[in-house]
Amino acid sequence: MQRWHGLEEVPGDWGRSVVTIGSFDGVHRGHQLIISKVVEHARELGARSVVVTFDPHPSEVVRPGSHPPLLASHRRRAELMAELGVDAVLLIPFTLAFSQLAPEEFVERVLVDALHTELIVEGPNFRFGHRASGDVALLAELGPRYGFSVDVCDLTVGAVHGDDTDGEAVPCSSSLARRLVAEGDAAGAAEVLGRPHRVEGTVVRGAQRGRELGYPTANVETLPHTAIPADGVYAGWLTADGERMPAAISVGTNPTFDGTARTVEAYAIDRVGLDLYGLHVSVDFLAYLRGMEKFDSIDALLDRMAVDVKRARELTD
Repeated sequence: MQRWHGLEEVPGDWGRSVVTIGSFDGVHRGHQLIISKVVEHARELGARSVVVTFDPHPSEVVRPGSHPPLLASHRRRAELMAELGVDAVLLIPFTLAFSQLAPEEFVERVLVDALHTELIVEGPNFRFGHRASGDVALLAELGPRYGFSVDVCDLTVGAVHGDDTDGEAVPCSSSLARRLVAEGDAAGAAEVLGRPHRVEGTVVRGAQRGRELGYPTANVETLPHTAIPADGVYAGWLTADGERMPAAISVGTNPTFDGTARTVEAYAIDRVGLDLYGLHVSVDFLAYLRGMEKFDSIDALLDRMAVDVKRARELTD
């Protein structure tokens, strides 16, 4: 899969494209549905499949300080898109000047001049252009003039049944996934995303209490704006150097030791002598085990950690 950073990197001889545009944070099940349709249409038409996305998140440019917690890094999104069969990802630097493009100018510069779009696939709520004034109806109106057609994807197919939706299916969305992650609902977030929520970052030195207690943890310095699950203990996996290891994961401030800094720490179950300092790792959250607690003694903490590790081992076996 090709990756382009900016319109100027799109090859001049790229040929015809089937395109979808959006932030695609998390590449959740609704996104997967749209992207799969792009790939399918491209194969049918003998064209190339392209996903167009932006960096930074448009909301941070339009409303500084409103950057939402991110469900996946751009690198992770590209990996997930490649798994779906996408031919290319175009990452457009989202600037204030770019945000002010009128919808038709956006169509001309991105869809027509750069990508030679034959078909664009979007969800029904897609918006684009200055002040988000463009929509799928406008795309359908402009299509005949510029030689492309529009497929509006029914996202109710990629739906979930939430506990607070009276049993009714709701479309998958990044905002729903973020809320579930923030609430610590690892299982619910996984249903929306189609896989466990992942946090990435570099392993840094912490207080090293876990090592002293017999449970050495990887203290993960997460990427900026990462969507961090609610404080608590989770079962999941720690992946480093391509190796995926069952893990017990702690998110919080370590209240037993009167900590103040919120951290993500992962204990690779039954692994001895791991040296992960300085490595870029990922942590996948499979299941919520319990809330963060302050224990009266180290022995009480150790007893509960043994229970947590046993449960995490069972769930990841």
